[in-house]
Amino acid sequence: MKVADLFKHRNESNSRHQSELMQWMSPAMRQYWDEFLNKANRRELFDKLRGFQLPAVNEDTVREAKQPEPIVLKPEAQKVYQELQMQLGEVIHTGDWVMVDQQRINQFGQVTEDMQWIHTDPERAEEESPFKTTIAHGFLTLALLPKLTDSVNPDNALFPTAKMVVNIGLNQVRFPYPVKSGSRLRAVSTLSKVTPIKKGLEVEREIRVEIEGIRRPAAVVVSVIQLHF
Repeated sequence: MKVADLFKHRNESNSRHQSELMQWMSPAMRQYWDEFLNKANRRELFDKLRGFQLPAVNEDTVREAKQPEPIVLKPEAQKVYQELQMQLGEVIHTGDWVMVDQQRINQFGQVTEDMQWIHTDPERAEEESPFKTTIAHGFLTLALLPKLTDSVNPDNALFPTAKMVVNIGLNQVRFPYPVKSGSRLRAVSTLSKVTPIKKGLEVEREIRVEIEGIRRPAAVVVSVIQLHF
């Protein structure tokens, strides 16, 4: 096949595909498509695209970019940091037992508007629930973490030299076993990580919420808090 015939065949193929495409377009879309082709044929579109270029990267500027300033901890924060570094992987707190009775479950259900019978109807739960009693909301267990970890007890603070303890969130949450009404819970905290930040320290802990008399925990969470000094 001659070169001229090859180009002719290619143009015919493109025209056929374009015609098929136009049949599928709505009238409004066809109008936009015609305008696009007209601008492309007049090279207006390509001139605009050619003028829109990203600025060149100056490698010297990148190399000379300011590095983040090192974090300088206050003396009291530095002392806590050194102490916690020695405790990584160890249990740093075991809380007291806390009762989760039906009254507490009902109060939490009213606040959160979660009044499912599995939580708030002891008679029905005794007949229909596989646990034969009501169980606490999983989020009630989480809501008790400040109490269970002594984070809200100024007389028994885990980090007494910190001016403020800020809850950043939970990286992971699991509820391996239900908390039946009338159970007692306590939290056991294991230190996972401690990182200096501008305001002090960021502390990561694995917290296991134990149920008295039960082998499996009620919850296992990875908690992140910040200590501001």
